[in-house]
Amino acid sequence: MSDLEGRRVEDSIGEDELSHELALRPKSLAEFAGQPRVAAQIDLLLSAARNRNSSADHILLSGPPGLGKTTLAMIIASEMFAPIRITSGPAIQHAGDLASILSSLVEGEILFLDEIHRMSRPAEELLYLAMEDFRVDVIVGKGAGATAIPLELPHFTLVGATTRAGLLPSPLRDRFGFTAQLDFYADADLCHIVRRSAGLMGVEISEAAIVEIGTRSRGTPRVANRLLRRVRDFAQVHGEGAITQKHALAALEMYEVDPLGLDRLDRAVLEALIHRFRGGPVGISTLAMAIGEEVETVESLAEPFLVRMGFIARTPRGRVATALGWAHLAEKAPPGSDFAPGLFDTPPQDA
Repeated sequence: MSDLEGRRVEDSIGEDELSHELALRPKSLAEFAGQPRVAAQIDLLLSAARNRNSSADHILLSGPPGLGKTTLAMIIASEMFAPIRITSGPAIQHAGDLASILSSLVEGEILFLDEIHRMSRPAEELLYLAMEDFRVDVIVGKGAGATAIPLELPHFTLVGATTRAGLLPSPLRDRFGFTAQLDFYADADLCHIVRRSAGLMGVEISEAAIVEIGTRSRGTPRVANRLLRRVRDFAQVHGEGAITQKHALAALEMYEVDPLGLDRLDRAVLEALIHRFRGGPVGISTLAMAIGEEVETVESLAEPFLVRMGFIARTPRGRVATALGWAHLAEKAPPGSDFAPGLFDTPPQDA
């Protein structure tokens, strides 16, 4: 888990919490709530591979954090009755690191490569040949005396996960047989996830409390499960263990999660944009400085959700608050603030 993710209250979990989170993961596509289009596509791909008694095509899972990419990788291994090897792009900085992993795979094994866009370029180039021809060339020696020794690999399935598919080079992207784009979850799906997780945790919860948690989960199952645990803690300390709507509302207020899912950081960004800069436009670096956060924190954690909710917009001149953003803070928007970004209103890199 990165330092950025650790800034959020719902992402601050210890080892015990992590083990609980793993226990809540669905084990099959039939249990996987939400993403019906992606689930149906993967089910077809895996069923065809099983019928042929062969390894499945390489799969790329793309989408924001917390939507179930790691869970889907584990489900793919389970559905294919195959072992899974888990690693990440940042851990593979040399081609030799990747060659060592690939050479130790067994026939039909699933290799899950998280944050694949952060893998080093030499390792990427080695991966091209491994994915296509199931072979790697091991270089022995240096300079003019160097010799390439081909090493045959067992047939395996690479499952790559990325939050930024645009950073993947085209040669790597094109070698995946299937690319799945995961979308944010509907409130009904999140409520189903909260209900299922509460049952697995052995926690009694009212339907009204489920709705309160599900609708404030930012379209993300990981957030839904984290909020459920925090509400459970509140109910155990201040109640009799069963989670009621009253407990849910009090706990979510304590953790500064508002009815639409905005947390302290989101509100700080929106309030600074409206109160200090009169709705903008303002550059992202100036906005981050105004609330005492790093640019990457604001850009990676707060801005995507605020843009998706329609509270702020990105323009060539900087970030601006929309009429919806003003209304959410119960402020009267100035004339002309009903901003609707145009087709070509994309900000420059340093906006």
